[in-house]
Amino acid sequence: MAQIIRWGILGAGRIARKFASDLRLVEDAQLTAVGARTQQGADTFAAEFNIPHSHGSYQELIADTEVDIIYIATTHNFHYENTLLCLNNNKAVLCEKPFAMNAKQVKEMINLAREKKLFLMEALWTKFLPQYNKVRQMINDGMIGDIRSIRADFGFRPQEPVSPRLFDPALGGGTVLDIGIYPVFITLSLLGRPDEIEATMSPAPTGVDLQCAMLFKYKNGALAQLFSTNDSNTATEADISGTTGRIRMRGRFHELSAVIDYTSGERADETEAIPFDKDAAGFGYQYQARHAGECLRSGLTESPVMSHQHSIDLIETLDAIRAKAGIHYPADNE
Repeated sequence: MAQIIRWGILGAGRIARKFASDLRLVEDAQLTAVGARTQQGADTFAAEFNIPHSHGSYQELIADTEVDIIYIATTHNFHYENTLLCLNNNKAVLCEKPFAMNAKQVKEMINLAREKKLFLMEALWTKFLPQYNKVRQMINDGMIGDIRSIRADFGFRPQEPVSPRLFDPALGGGTVLDIGIYPVFITLSLLGRPDEIEATMSPAPTGVDLQCAMLFKYKNGALAQLFSTNDSNTATEADISGTTGRIRMRGRFHELSAVIDYTSGERADETEAIPFDKDAAGFGYQYQARHAGECLRSGLTESPVMSHQHSIDLIETLDAIRAKAGIHYPADNE
């Protein structure tokens, strides 16, 4: 039997609950502890998921000797601080996306993990989902030829009561870091870092971006049109067009529920649905958790799938988008 990986969750909100639920689907994983800002919050979360240890502070969670790795599920602005706290106390970390508020913070987190020889990975869960891997396989197999354009969007209009974190600059609010990261990530994965970026945004009353339109240009002539919004409900699809075919990821392309449509250049009027294997249950967080556990058992301090360099490329691209669009956060002044 493989080594049991004992997990702790830092934070007790909506994403933490999804992760805790999906961890039940991971072989050789045990949810051992949760830490929240209050003991009551930790106790409620622990009772919901039958977790043996509940801690009323993050420091107490990190000091728990029965925890091998901590999943950080706090708001964007706390990722840097929480990660450093874990690493400085010799705990491995899987930290929610975005890794931090800017590249300066991300590089400091990575440097500390390397210095202390501890596992650290950004929890960009979509990169581990079966539909993403299937699309990568189709492209590597030459099914659409050379990629010439990508169109990807992510948009929703939040329901009342609107969560304060969505529009609070101090919490990293706005669309780019929260949901724009998905169209950006898949473009970087397929085309690499762009040679030129254009971006513009419509501000919310708080000054963060309510909507953001992005254009990536590549020296080989490829283009990517990306969009994120909290002002309307968009299709949330990714359309990847090549010289000999086209792949369309629809039905919320970043989630396990996505559908893959394929159109070959020879049959431009016919579309084929491409099947892919996936778990019958869960939100999709189990795949990244399973991978992190495999890395720990192998003694790795860096994921070969979501590498430190991938996280640096992503946050530096997001920084460049924000600079072009005029999106600033208090963390940028630190």
